[in-house]
Amino acid sequence: MSTTTTRQRSPKGPGSDLGAGHAPRVHASLVPRVALLAPAGIALLAGLDAALILLDLPAPVRVDRLPEVHGMLMVLGFVGTLIALERAVALRRRLGFVAPALLGLGALVLLSPAPLVVGRGLLAAGAAALVGLYLPLWRRQRDDAVLVQALGAVLALGAAVLWLGGTDVPVLAPWLVGFVVLTIAGERLELARIAMGPSAGTTLVLLASGLLAGIVAALLWPRPGAALLGAAMLVLTGWLAAHDVARRTIHAPSHNSGRTGGLPRYMAGCMLAGYCWLGVAGAILMLGGPATEGVRHDALLHAVFLGFTLSMIMAHAPVILPAVLRRPLPYHPALIAPAVLLHGSLALRLWVGDALGSHGAWVTGGVLNIAAVLSFVAIAVGCAVRGTRSPA
Repeated sequence: MSTTTTRQRSPKGPGSDLGAGHAPRVHASLVPRVALLAPAGIALLAGLDAALILLDLPAPVRVDRLPEVHGMLMVLGFVGTLIALERAVALRRRLGFVAPALLGLGALVLLSPAPLVVGRGLLAAGAAALVGLYLPLWRRQRDDAVLVQALGAVLALGAAVLWLGGTDVPVLAPWLVGFVVLTIAGERLELARIAMGPSAGTTLVLLASGLLAGIVAALLWPRPGAALLGAAMLVLTGWLAAHDVARRTIHAPSHNSGRTGGLPRYMAGCMLAGYCWLGVAGAILMLGGPATEGVRHDALLHAVFLGFTLSMIMAHAPVILPAVLRRPLPYHPALIAPAVLLHGSLALRLWVGDALGSHGAWVTGGVLNIAAVLSFVAIAVGCAVRGTRSPA
């Protein structure tokens, strides 16, 4: 989920192919990459369908196992496949595409009549391949940002293996949280290193280690471990928000010339809002202990995976998808509407619904969450089609 808001990546860096105007060196046609991206899209739609079932509302497809696999579909099937595909493009080796292929296939198998253990095993294999993908990236450039992202991949593998062994998803949720948080944190360091300062890499590795310790502790000693994990999340979030260049680009003029228009400001707004929700998740853990059921569990997961993760995806989509698919996704102000709807509906769901106990607000917020995601996808596809038809 990288971006080039602040600067181009170094051509020697692990993500050098993701800068605007730099085409990936792997001479692959569009079809294989779309084929790898398609399972992520299917996982997203299935996850949203499962969300309707969990809200006890009519859903287009009603399959008994959908609510059970909802979390893994969204995190490893959707987000994991996107991350793995982006890293494979950065690696510029065909072997790197094994990771997104396995994760996407695992998501599809979870949706099929095949035994769940098969889908679980494929997700574990895909997570292992993602860890392996970071090894050549690390050898290419021994960079703290790559190390932090690799630690996130290790947490994804841990979650997949625990699930394969029969651990309930609420228990292993901190591992999934760590996966997305460390991956995104590493990407932000990779892109905003100059703004973060010369010691940013060392600091982030230390903060990532603290988060990792909290995740392991939360599994072994749930109550004190959850408090440690929450504190580590708050410190990491505060450091990222304080040092991210988004704090400055949010004030960029919205009338910038060129096709990007207000893209820097849009991206900064999405990122800063995402940091706010990650802080909410950290506070839930630090002040309330384990959040494995009930309204606290709902608030924790959706603060991280909707408020933080999807907001970051919305922020980076105009840059990362063109780099991966070699098709333009021009920024359009209409992209702001789904982002505003996402955060507004999430506030309704978590504050009025979960915190104040209004079931109607919880359901309404959940439905609007889904509408925000679908509207973003629709607008992004429309911008991509329009951009492809427009002359370069």
